[in-house]
Amino acid sequence: MNPIPVHAGNPGPMTGRGHWTYLVPGAAPVLIDAGVGLDVHLDAVFEHAPSGPAQVLVTHIHPDHASGAPALARRAPAAALAKFPWPARDAEVFVPWWPLADGDVIETGEGPLQVVHTPGHAPDHVMLWHEASGAAFTGDLLVLGSTVVIPATHGGVLADYLRSLERVAALGIRRAWPAHGPVIEDPLALIEHYLAHRHRREHQVREVLAEGPARVAAIVARLYYGLEPALVGQAHESVLAHLEKLAADGLATPADAHGRWRLRP
Repeated sequence: MNPIPVHAGNPGPMTGRGHWTYLVPGAAPVLIDAGVGLDVHLDAVFEHAPSGPAQVLVTHIHPDHASGAPALARRAPAAALAKFPWPARDAEVFVPWWPLADGDVIETGEGPLQVVHTPGHAPDHVMLWHEASGAAFTGDLLVLGSTVVIPATHGGVLADYLRSLERVAALGIRRAWPAHGPVIEDPLALIEHYLAHRHRREHQVREVLAEGPARVAAIVARLYYGLEPALVGQAHESVLAHLEKLAADGLATPADAHGRWRLRP
């Protein structure tokens, strides 16, 4: 598998150096993720695929992955635009989505890609798995040198994310093309690191709550001391995701109407 990386041209506080899309060449090119609709991205896609992609497979509906779909549809009206359904959000990007399902197989010029539903970061998140090479397009499941935000107030569920990591590890993935950052040559080691990190973070959250009821902001201040202001919102989402997991596990609960959480006795 030798995909062509095509940068979406969208660096920023939430996207880092920006978002990568990937073009799988062949008689019917397949584009992984739609970018944000910038001309620099569209021009690069059509430079490599002059007739445009035959299919655009979107890993999830978040804007840096999906908002470029209408611009791609205008440039390549015959392209099939596909993603795993999330009815509450899919209409935010006004294109006719072709629904993906877990286990679907997409034929490409480099061999079949299997759709693997990997919720957690978002309910509709999928990975595209190239079993022959042991490689996958992992969207926002993995990011080298960082952890993945679980946006608890926007559909993120930490328990689902952990199960998705374990499922991907069980496949024996050997290379990952992520949406952000460089190619990951040892994704199993990164997944092991992620699982250990989340276990430690949960323990830290429980330690804070053991001292008494606390609001999310207070927990963030304790666990993310010195964090850049632009990243505080992401830390808030991460802590809330951990609290919601603890609640689902019967270990914590909202303590009062003032937003404080406490451990269950």
